[in-house]
Amino acid sequence: MLFHPNDFENSPEALDIYADIEDMTGVAQAAPELYAHYLLTLQERAFDSLLDIGCGNGEFLASIAGAFPESRLVGVDLSPAMVERAKEKGVDARVADICEMEEKFSVLTAIFDVLNYITPRRLAEFLSCAGERMQEGALFLCDINTIYGFEVVANGAMTAEDEDRFLAIDSYYDDGIYRADFTLFESAGGGLYRKRSGTIHQFYHSPESIARAGGLRLLSSTDIRLYAEEPDKQFLVFEKL
Repeated sequence: MLFHPNDFENSPEALDIYADIEDMTGVAQAAPELYAHYLLTLQERAFDSLLDIGCGNGEFLASIAGAFPESRLVGVDLSPAMVERAKEKGVDARVADICEMEEKFSVLTAIFDVLNYITPRRLAEFLSCAGERMQEGALFLCDINTIYGFEVVANGAMTAEDEDRFLAIDSYYDDGIYRADFTLFESAGGGLYRKRSGTIHQFYHSPESIARAGGLRLLSSTDIRLYAEEPDKQFLVFEKL
């Protein structure tokens, strides 16, 4: 391997660009099926508060708000642009780092492979901060990409376009690291286009490594097939010890 897994940090600029192209990658189409796993688990357990880490545009919280009218639902994200989009959906969303928060919640969620964006070196730090946001006996729900999801489903090149944008992504996975180089051309009017490019890295984490790093108990692991016949994700339910 040419690089150490801890050498890569995703820049805010790259994450902002990725947020702008998310609707072109098929995520929106797969979201309802993934959200269903979270919803079913939440319906089985009474909870008074939930913190969605990396809430993005707030789609998940907006989709479950009607099912839990008595529960306090809060979303946090490091992208101001995404938080504004979440607020437009009526979500209680904030630009915040969970390590700097003080509130505690009975459920934490991290949806659409949020943990895979965290380097192995920073995983324990992130989960320590998450643990500080959890009440005693709280649940932590998340989903992660499987190796098959990285090696087969996400690997390779793809293009997508709409009336105003053209997107090209070239990606590969090697020894625990997934890299996606993307280039976006956006219409600037008058036949002109603005070019934006960036690179996103994701990292494979096993359920066991997450449990160890966070001092959590793994209650269940469910295979999910969003994009292929083989499981490309795992839905995990942890409990705070």
